[in-house]
Amino acid sequence: MCLHCDQMKRSLRLWGASLVFVAVALVVSWETIQKAFLGGLKVYESVAPELPRTIPRPAILVFSKTNGFRHAEAIPAANALFQRFAEEHGWGHFQTENGAAFHPDILARFDAVIFNNISGDVFTPGQRAAFRSFVEGGGGFVGIHGSGGDTRYDWDWYVDELIGAQFIGHPLTPRIAQATMHVLDRDHPASSGLPERWIRSEEWYSFEASPRAKGYNILAVVDETTYSPTWLFGWDIAMGDDHPLVWWHCEGAGRTLYSALGHQASAYQEPEYQRLLLGATEWALRLKGDGCGGG
Repeated sequence: MCLHCDQMKRSLRLWGASLVFVAVALVVSWETIQKAFLGGLKVYESVAPELPRTIPRPAILVFSKTNGFRHAEAIPAANALFQRFAEEHGWGHFQTENGAAFHPDILARFDAVIFNNISGDVFTPGQRAAFRSFVEGGGGFVGIHGSGGDTRYDWDWYVDELIGAQFIGHPLTPRIAQATMHVLDRDHPASSGLPERWIRSEEWYSFEASPRAKGYNILAVVDETTYSPTWLFGWDIAMGDDHPLVWWHCEGAGRTLYSALGHQASAYQEPEYQRLLLGATEWALRLKGDGCGGG
């Protein structure tokens, strides 16, 4: 009897089974792998969605397309919240994941665009141009969490100007942690009514640099002494005392605000975060506050 041969056969069978498992996992998860590690999907729409014949003004366009990582729980929660805002305040409202909605004729029917956890490269060159023209011409923009959470972008204007900071990572162990935020400006419509010391649980984003140096207006920062700003293998992603998570600026004549908060669906049930998003949208719609070409 060849004991060594039996051991080799068992080892080969084990390796074979492992290779089959890996192959199946790759096939099943290929889209996820593309999104997370290979620059995202390259899916673009050329036919616009059908919009209602009339949309009351002011109106918001809520956009949640993902060619990269998808916040599968947060997106529907945020969509429901913005729909509720619109219904309660009498705003026009349309939700879509179709990039072809970013056409000058369609954008002209809206006063602000909400980017609900979009990811990846979501626009054709023409759609990019239409969106940039909308914002710089006075349209409002509110970006949420994943909309500023890619480690690389194909569109420099989007990350360098519209968002204003390059995302570099977030803690993984644990991914969600409780920490303390400090609200620095309690006069802006997005941050008025928030506590100066705001304790909450979140997936805490870090960025290459604070956009404060570019003149962007910081509304809230996170206190890094209240959580561990490290990534894989202990990689330090701390930003120091100036670690902003909510900020605004004028992009041309457009009012733009980004919030890095909102990873979990439960965030959109928090009264404080609901207040922040409502105030941000009212400001972007020019219903409250000042800045960027008048009230």
